[in-house]
Amino acid sequence: MRPTPLLLVLACLWALAGALAAAWPAALAAWQAGGVLLGAAAVADWLLARAPLDLVVERAVAGSLPIGAASEVRLAVANRSPRRLSLVLHDHHPRRGLADGLPAALAVAPGQRALLSYRFTPTARGDDAFAHCDVRVASPAGLWQARRACAAGTPVRIYPNFAALTRYALLATDNRLSQIGILTRRRRGLGADFHQLREYREGDTPRQIDWNATARMRKLISREYRDERDQQIVFLIDCGRRMAASDTDARHLRHFDHVLNAALLMGYVSLRHGDAVGFMTFGTETPRTMAPRKSAAALTSLLNGLYDVQPSLMMPDFMQAALACARRQSRRALVVVLTNLRDEDDDELGAAMHLLGRRHLVLLASLREPSLDATLARPVTDHDGALTYAAAADYRDARERALSRVRAAGALVLDVAPNRLPVALVNRYLQIKRAGML
Repeated sequence: MRPTPLLLVLACLWALAGALAAAWPAALAAWQAGGVLLGAAAVADWLLARAPLDLVVERAVAGSLPIGAASEVRLAVANRSPRRLSLVLHDHHPRRGLADGLPAALAVAPGQRALLSYRFTPTARGDDAFAHCDVRVASPAGLWQARRACAAGTPVRIYPNFAALTRYALLATDNRLSQIGILTRRRRGLGADFHQLREYREGDTPRQIDWNATARMRKLISREYRDERDQQIVFLIDCGRRMAASDTDARHLRHFDHVLNAALLMGYVSLRHGDAVGFMTFGTETPRTMAPRKSAAALTSLLNGLYDVQPSLMMPDFMQAALACARRQSRRALVVVLTNLRDEDDDELGAAMHLLGRRHLVLLASLREPSLDATLARPVTDHDGALTYAAAADYRDARERALSRVRAAGALVLDVAPNRLPVALVNRYLQIKRAGML
């Protein structure tokens, strides 16, 4: 229970009137009577405000929310009391998130319902919950606000951002994937797996012509191939402490969140192309694994297996991760190592990539800090700026040497900014499929 601005204003006016009454004794009795009336009204209104209220608040929110994307939360306020209620409502949303539209002020007539909504943007993955709604109801005379706790808690799961999957699916239906930067070059009849026979089309190569079918049909018949299917994709995900880093991002995403978003999008694309998808985590005390699978539930298993994984305080051990992957994955696969490369990884990383490359095709996808490029692009105007530029250039060169060692070990390399990783990773996967490298 707390006083409203109206009561505070009335009390201040009564105090000012007391100063006038002190100078004009004839008004003293009227001032005292006004004080008694104000006090009696405040006490009576306080007692009325403490009376039980039949107020019900119901919350509607999706059970699964994507990190970094605004989701709508709807609240229904039902007034079952006999008087009109003026209230201010604040919903206790998960602390690891941002809310737009709270607190909200509204008035509800007797026996009526009021609907309101606000936007909530999660900033961390995992299991979380909405707690109660904090409602402050004005007393009948508007002198007090009574606090009420309404609505039960609502558990939610914060997943990697799956909005990109929805957009990919919609654009793929209309063959407009170039709008999100995904390059899908059509190739007529080229690939590794035989698909079907069809009539010859201008532009077909002589090796595509099936001469036996041509003789039977008495017209040119071509073989049509498609990219090889039933291949395996394994994500090797770094969960070490460096993945907790973040750059200036309006969605407050860490590097690890960008990595999971990229793995999710590429996993979805791989499943659409008929490949099996699995994952392994490293750099954490409790590694998680999922053997490659291509069922309809594979994407759900990928989501449920990774949605609550958080970066640890450990340093990643690339050699141990490579050995574990080599033991578990006997069939040749595309192993996508998702990490944030540092210059100190120079010695160990090359050996680990060489070990994996004996059986698998390895793609190292490393996050490139935009702050590094921004520092190198900034003009040097003083001594401190020169030292900063020299340190950034030295770090860049050391990082490039580490990437060169990875390439020398036979692995493919993708070095992009965090927000560009999902599309860049899908494009590289499609290039690998078209080239028949796997």
